[in-house]
Amino acid sequence: MSSQRRNDLLIPLLTIVFDVIAFEAAFLLSYWLRFFSPLTQYFEITLGIPPIETYLTASAIFIPVFLLVFRSRRLYGSRRHTYLSDEFFVLVRLITIGMMIMMSATFFYREFSFSRGVFILLWLSSILTVTAGRFIILELEQWLYRRGKELKSIVIVGKNSTAEHIFLLFTKNLSLGYEVLGYYTDEPADQSSSLHQCRYLGTITKLSDDIMPLRIQSALVALSHNEQEKLIDLLRNTEGKNIEFMMVPDMIELMTSRIRIQEIEGIPFLKLKDIPMTTWNRITKRTFDVVITLIALIITLPIMIIAAIAIKLTSPGPIFYLQERVGLDGLSFPLIKFRSMRVDAETTGPVRNKKTDNRATSIGKILRRTSIDELPQLLNVLSGQMSIVGPRPERPFFVEQFKNNVPKYLERHRVKTGMTGWAQVNGLRGDVPIEERTKFDIYYVENWSLVFDIKIILKTIRAVVFAKDAY
Repeated sequence: MSSQRRNDLLIPLLTIVFDVIAFEAAFLLSYWLRFFSPLTQYFEITLGIPPIETYLTASAIFIPVFLLVFRSRRLYGSRRHTYLSDEFFVLVRLITIGMMIMMSATFFYREFSFSRGVFILLWLSSILTVTAGRFIILELEQWLYRRGKELKSIVIVGKNSTAEHIFLLFTKNLSLGYEVLGYYTDEPADQSSSLHQCRYLGTITKLSDDIMPLRIQSALVALSHNEQEKLIDLLRNTEGKNIEFMMVPDMIELMTSRIRIQEIEGIPFLKLKDIPMTTWNRITKRTFDVVITLIALIITLPIMIIAAIAIKLTSPGPIFYLQERVGLDGLSFPLIKFRSMRVDAETTGPVRNKKTDNRATSIGKILRRTSIDELPQLLNVLSGQMSIVGPRPERPFFVEQFKNNVPKYLERHRVKTGMTGWAQVNGLRGDVPIEERTKFDIYYVENWSLVFDIKIILKTIRAVVFAKDAY
């Protein structure tokens, strides 16, 4: 019996099969649309209808090309840990590349009678069918994991707060596809630690001997910065053995910094910090914000009118609530929200939102659960004080606290604050540790792109629909 687990074959194989079926369906669908659908009333067929064998032959030649393009971007991994909204933009880009290769090939080999219209239809239908196939695969993958199938066996090295977080994350979310066998550390965790619920496998030096008996596939290393020598010994002891190591730094600086090498006239420089947005990027983001805001205002205007009437009828006080927040470059601005709390909610001073908060009015609880109370911030975006996507703005009182206690906290203010952000769509809202939110906020600052913004917006819409993490 092999000492290695064979759980990295089924999902990639099924993904390839579904992609082949999806592309074949796209070829047949584009053939039907061009020559037999009602579209023929608007786009006249002048050169006759080619035999369907032409499309079947073309699909047999070019589907492997699409698969190779997908493979080059590692879209056939056994565990992709992704949402369809994340994968969609990658699929569109790679399908476009595949279509360009196909167009170039048919330009030199004219036996295939493909018009530009057919290429457009094939491009659109491929995006549709491949996305649908990927959705089915993702659902199937989650279904298998939830039933304990195809799980990847992992162990945790360390017992700090990061190790505890890893244990809770992977044990509570089987859909991630991992089975935690236990943890290694010099001494067992205290009873107060969440790791006390996990199996203690022994000291770190014992891991090397357990790889084959326990069939360990991956070790998640969560050692503190003063324990890094143990990692070196661990890597040395596991030489020649098949195991994957993934390290989770415990310092925010390591989690969020993007160190690059830039060469100027032969001299290599380590770029420790970069400007997050160029002037053109700021113009692009601002244009995107204005367009999305105008569309959102038109769509949500009836909802905001109903919300305003409900607030006025159910509790005394103003409809809107203005609160000073800190935004770009540390400058303050008045953030606009629908009032969801009693007028005297903060007579004792600023308090962070909590799930157990009882200061909200009856209608305010509904507004906050559905995030409708945030809609007036569209006016902040339209005026240029905020962006649709960015780190959530905080009150000056808390900024003064966090900037001295949370490393790199002020890095959040290098871009405009947003109505929604990378931290929020990952469930970090309300009274979650500010250190965790800061990691995600800084990651957004250092990895901004327009596509990233669109992904976050799509994730936000999904979270609002299912009222996830809102309170």
